[in-house]
Amino acid sequence: MSGAGGSPELERAIAGGEGADASEEPGIWRYAIAESMAVVIDGENYFTHVHNAMYNAQTQIILIGWDFDTRISLRRGEEWENGDTDRPSRLGDYLPWLVHNHNGLDIRILKWGLSWVQFFKRGRMAYDIARMWMVDGISFRFDSKHPPGCSHHQKIAVFDRQLAVCGGIDLTYDRWDTREHLEDDPRRVNWPGNVHGPWHDITVMMTGPIVGALFDLCDTRWQVAGGKPLDRPVRPARKPWPEQLQADFEDVEIGLSRTRTANGDVTEVREVEELFLAHFARAKRFIYIENQYFTSRKIAEAIAARLSEPDPPEIVIVHPRNADGWLEQQAMDHARDLVAEAVETADAHDRFEVYVPYTGKTPIYVHAKLMIVDDEVLRIGSANLNNRSLGLDSECDTVLDATRPHNAGRGLENRIRAIRVSLLAEHCGASEGEMEAALHEHGTMQRAITALGSVGRRTLKPYVPPTKTEFEEWLAESAMLDPEKPSGILRPFAQGGLFGKGGRLRRLRDTAKRKFLK
Repeated sequence: MSGAGGSPELERAIAGGEGADASEEPGIWRYAIAESMAVVIDGENYFTHVHNAMYNAQTQIILIGWDFDTRISLRRGEEWENGDTDRPSRLGDYLPWLVHNHNGLDIRILKWGLSWVQFFKRGRMAYDIARMWMVDGISFRFDSKHPPGCSHHQKIAVFDRQLAVCGGIDLTYDRWDTREHLEDDPRRVNWPGNVHGPWHDITVMMTGPIVGALFDLCDTRWQVAGGKPLDRPVRPARKPWPEQLQADFEDVEIGLSRTRTANGDVTEVREVEELFLAHFARAKRFIYIENQYFTSRKIAEAIAARLSEPDPPEIVIVHPRNADGWLEQQAMDHARDLVAEAVETADAHDRFEVYVPYTGKTPIYVHAKLMIVDDEVLRIGSANLNNRSLGLDSECDTVLDATRPHNAGRGLENRIRAIRVSLLAEHCGASEGEMEAALHEHGTMQRAITALGSVGRRTLKPYVPPTKTEFEEWLAESAMLDPEKPSGILRPFAQGGLFGKGGRLRRLRDTAKRKFLK
């Protein structure tokens, strides 16, 4: 295939014609049934379950991610650190061990290609990758088939085409943490001598036909990156589902939503953006969000439009205090501040708040990408509320809609509510019972959060934007580091910059400035 290196079948699919790549409806690529679905919260749980899923896999492991670091340990604790188990914990040792001990196992790893040079800065990792390249059964590929400035951002794993993972957690450094998010935790170590702070994340693990859809997505991306079509071995009779993992949902219809930028024969897909806007429009009572970034003009305008209504829904965003890394802070933090200040101008009924979670005096980094609408929609994936996720990077979100015909009338709303209550309780340092009682008594998430603010060591604090320099404000408004289209990378005020031209957000920004000057 010209420009993408795939088969004629793949070319037809990528071109957006009939077949695997055609969308079911605006915002949704495919619907498929998940026989079992579990929401996995925070890195300790995910790393444990993926360690077991890898061991249970008999034929094939597909790992697709933004980053991948062989130096990390998937299991933490005294028994693993002392080597009292027959299975390696460190990822760079575990993968070759699996191939050696599971006859015929095929492991494929796809990582965003721009940062391949990182491997030679990561010491032991360069050795690990060189060793894996020499092991029959492990294939490693860098994905660089993107326009300049764009990245591969999906986080997907598929085991034996029987079990799939899709969400926000990469198998890389900084991700491991418990739901307690201790302020100081000696287990939060990437490798000897390197520790990291508290980190919050989320993903889903699923079985059933939905796994085939995610495998097809991985297969397409693998071929776009220059690989041959992935093998499709016969599915083993035994599913690799981790024994200790309890399903939250059974026999539910799941939608998959993608972002993909145009590149050569690869066509543009903006399903993530379409679905975000649809979900903001449908909310009647509330929207609960956990997200790493909040800088998209389109998302902000959709929120502001709802807040301008006579009886708007409550909208709560749980967000990190600062982005991870200096460049990300320059690109995202200052833009987030300006966007939040503009949106708050439309919040005449006090229905909007951005919170930062803390453990003691330390902010918890929020890497999760979750959205719950009216306890009817549960959305978990890789997409952030920024321009990159809406149009530049490759993304994939899973969507469970309790009102779909297959899902309706089965009480799924109660199970989605239980997840929302559990997350709010985690952030407020309260029990789930305490959070449920607070929501019942006070009626809104914001009042319940305020009421429980002093219950535990963990708290949610309203975010207060700091004062910005003129250069920081100019850089944020220019949107040159987070443009709406690839052509805007490093181009100040492309497509009108952060606030567009003549749009709702620009008018709100101007109103906010006038209030400040008064």
